[in-house]
Amino acid sequence: MDKLNFIAPNKKSNTSAKAATQIYLRIAEIRDNTLVLKNGGIRSVLKTSSINFNLKSEQEQDAIIYGYRGFLNSLEFPIQILVRSKKLDIHEYIEGIKKLGDSQTNALLKEQTYEYAQYINKLIEYADIMEKNFYVIVPYNPARATKPGLLEGLMKKFSQKDTYADLQRRNNEFTKLKKGLTQRVNTIKSGLENTGLQVEELNTGALIDLFYTSYNPITSRTIRIKDLDKSDLSA
Repeated sequence: MDKLNFIAPNKKSNTSAKAATQIYLRIAEIRDNTLVLKNGGIRSVLKTSSINFNLKSEQEQDAIIYGYRGFLNSLEFPIQILVRSKKLDIHEYIEGIKKLGDSQTNALLKEQTYEYAQYINKLIEYADIMEKNFYVIVPYNPARATKPGLLEGLMKKFSQKDTYADLQRRNNEFTKLKKGLTQRVNTIKSGLENTGLQVEELNTGALIDLFYTSYNPITSRTIRIKDLDKSDLSA
């Protein structure tokens, strides 16, 4: 299945609508923990923890400020910082509680466990509790990607017309760009970790989930990636 079909899924009979939706995405493909753009550039996405600055002592605040200043001064390329607010998702926690209830041999404990899971689920739903996630997008563009359309054909999604030479050329291009991107990612991670943040690079699955939930904020609450994987949306 085409990984991009996860982002804007449609019914099988609505292939034209699916294509119309995906032409607005700048992403050509997602591979090896990396976003490949239609213009030939590639991106890595880092998820960071947060710090409650106001709860830090004056010395700790100064250390964070100096560390962040050093991080900014070390940058020789642009980055994007994304703050995303979304409804708190405790699906995995609820599923874990339900499994715990399934394993209970005592009928009363089993019933209480199910009631607790139902109570927590409704509490989150009605309280409309939000969570914030913080991301840093690290770019890397080949020099010729700045010229519109030059790499457009090379970095498009795989098609039946691709020859072995096309695939090999695309893979070689990606490998070269990936090396440069990895160096930038390491620079960003080191700089942010020096300020006390925890930094994690999103893998392929996490990237797909990020875009799927972003483009489908309501649908993604009930239809999840693993559920989509069981269906044949690309047929």
